[in-house]
Amino acid sequence: MVTNNPFAELSASISPGVMQTFIWIMILLVVGGTIFDVIHKKSAKYFFKNFSDAKAKGKQVGGGEMVSIAIKTAVEDVATSGEFCSQNRRIAHLLGMYGFIIFVITTYSLIFSLPTDTSGGFTAFLWHLGALMICAGGGWFWFGIRADVAAEGQSIFRVMRADLFVLSLVAMAALAILWSFFQAVGASGLAMFFFVLFIVATLVLFGGVPFSKFSHMFFKPAAAFEKRMSEANGSRSNLPAPADAPAQFGLGIKRELPRHY
Repeated sequence: MVTNNPFAELSASISPGVMQTFIWIMILLVVGGTIFDVIHKKSAKYFFKNFSDAKAKGKQVGGGEMVSIAIKTAVEDVATSGEFCSQNRRIAHLLGMYGFIIFVITTYSLIFSLPTDTSGGFTAFLWHLGALMICAGGGWFWFGIRADVAAEGQSIFRVMRADLFVLSLVAMAALAILWSFFQAVGASGLAMFFFVLFIVATLVLFGGVPFSKFSHMFFKPAAAFEKRMSEANGSRSNLPAPADAPAQFGLGIKRELPRHY
């Protein structure tokens, strides 16, 4: 099963051209949704204003130091999600993030490069692995980390608009695995049922960009870079100490982060 290309058998009823067109539509939905989100929330305007203000208030940062900051941002804040204080949340996030990247790249490869090749080989294996990583990371977050909000008096079944991204992402990955499994065992009816649900979840995920946290994956690296630049030029030094700062910087009480953080 894990080395079978589920899109190849599908090509008998749906042409590769239609599948490829669907992929391009998903890409356009992400681009369009992100642009709409930037305009509606004025995220780019806010970011550039903060960046300009910090640059004006602080010392000049040289080109070499700026490159070094960009590399640190890419490695520590993006590639390893160093902004998370909780090790559990960081691992869950990394599983979901890298699983999503692997799943998207291999989906593109299977549909555009191997649309009729039933044996997807290592690419198909990575496709299934990416889906499993998404389920593991998203499931860990939802049932292990996010569920801890019960300690703050919130119901674990409380769902908000911000949850749209993680729920649709996990649903897409889980339904992809179920579709592939039932296709492999020859249960065509169940395979088609889960394929339709897989398409619905995919449309919700990529079509819901303006209403979910999907676009945050583009904003967070920029925000992390701006924060590091502010620290480097000294403009951030005038900000008040964080709530969990040592006693000598506050009221003598070190606050603890919420357990689900």
